[in-house]
Amino acid sequence: MAGFLRRLMPKRFRGDGIIIPVVRLQGAIISGGGQFRPTLNLANVAPVLEKAFSMKDTPAVAISINSPGGSPVQSRLIFTRIRELAREKQKKVLVFVEDVAASGGYMIALAGDEIIADPTSIVGSIGVVSGGFGFPELLKKIGVERRVYTAGENKVILDPFQPEKEKDIEYLKSLQLEIHQVFISMVRERRAGKLTDDATVFSGLFWSGTRGLELGLIDGLGDMRQELKKRYGQKTKLQLITAARGLLGRRIPGVAPVSLEGAASGLASGLVEAAEERALWSRYGL
Repeated sequence: MAGFLRRLMPKRFRGDGIIIPVVRLQGAIISGGGQFRPTLNLANVAPVLEKAFSMKDTPAVAISINSPGGSPVQSRLIFTRIRELAREKQKKVLVFVEDVAASGGYMIALAGDEIIADPTSIVGSIGVVSGGFGFPELLKKIGVERRVYTAGENKVILDPFQPEKEKDIEYLKSLQLEIHQVFISMVRERRAGKLTDDATVFSGLFWSGTRGLELGLIDGLGDMRQELKKRYGQKTKLQLITAARGLLGRRIPGVAPVSLEGAASGLASGLVEAAEERALWSRYGL
């Protein structure tokens, strides 16, 4: 009977300790994805973020990040959604870095009111990169002729089956500089008064958590459980927030039926994306 009455009391009077919702953002940041390979993007994480920030009687949301980066658009969209929810729900955002929060991963980490990393975490890489392959000589060797018909002189800019053109490279670099400037502005705004005056901060370099703290890229060193208990008491409980699941245990929103041809296409696409993701992780020795 006493236990039943205790459960009816508001949580702040029970002495059970505060519950802190935890959202884990793991993987490369890639638009799209599917049943064969989930990816980190706004469409996938928005429901989980909404669920975490909607929890009552909690002063903060903890976000664990482990990402080598990827799409700057999806990174910024996730950042924006976190900040919007933090303002709307009046919650503090504490970001905890696992192995790496670099490039787009660090952009998302900027959504935190505080960023805490392990001394051996990798942080930074504030820059923009584009990559690809060129195959013009390969076509000649195998006797294949490339035929492309366009309306618009720049529709085949950076075509991997044609020799590189200097004007194409210059145009791509101009786009990269614009995106880089947006990234720099975000860092300066979110880390105002904390960044050191070091010219290498925006060079694309990345650092350990220890060096990141010295540069002002993060606010402290530690791990999530100990840090939250130190802030909110030893009875603090962490609750991992995950996507809702259907009757068969699959995460929803559900996946539409897939044909055999669709499955094969999805698998091939997933293999390409997996290779791209592997390359992102490899940049940081992971």
